[in-house]
Amino acid sequence: MLEGIDGAGTTTQVARLADRLRAMGVPVRATHEPSEGPVGVLARQVLAGAVAGATGHPPGWATMALLFAADRMDHLEREIEPYVAQGVVVVSDRYVASSLAYQSLSSGVAADEVIEWIRTINRHARRPDLTVVLDVPPEMAADRRAGRGEAAQLYDQDEMQRALATFYRDLPRHMPSDRIASVDGTGTVGAVEERVWAEYRRACG
Repeated sequence: MLEGIDGAGTTTQVARLADRLRAMGVPVRATHEPSEGPVGVLARQVLAGAVAGATGHPPGWATMALLFAADRMDHLEREIEPYVAQGVVVVSDRYVASSLAYQSLSSGVAADEVIEWIRTINRHARRPDLTVVLDVPPEMAADRRAGRGEAAQLYDQDEMQRALATFYRDLPRHMPSDRIASVDGTGTVGAVEERVWAEYRRACG
């Protein structure tokens, strides 16, 4: 699974890793969260500001955490588990770590308390073999987001992204049972690809 702040390059590197594996004859499925399933579509609409509550504001952090957890279970049942059962390598752009990072930081509640609750609602989610975090300075990621020419999404505020960058650098403490590798996400796309590939080979052979 690839993780990082918005603009870190996770989508690009998932595609690069999947293409590299395919070129070697390895069956691979590239996917992402929010997923393309019905719950994932709703989550994407909320992130884009197309769906709001009765007050006109987006749902609160707990509702968002439950929404992402529901999408994750649907994603697992509908796509990830069936492919894994066939011996396919699944590479996902975001997974449980995103919920821990984004919902805990948007909660305004004591982080440890929120993180434990998010862990609980995701306890049935399959653990990844490897989570690669792309470490990119928030200012660089902001420039990349601006370069897309897209409307800002729910968590795109600079202050939030800076807090997320700090959280991701400390991710092993929040996910002590998972294998996590931090990769320098700066430089050319090709250079970052090589770093991600090295971590994949180290963890998964």
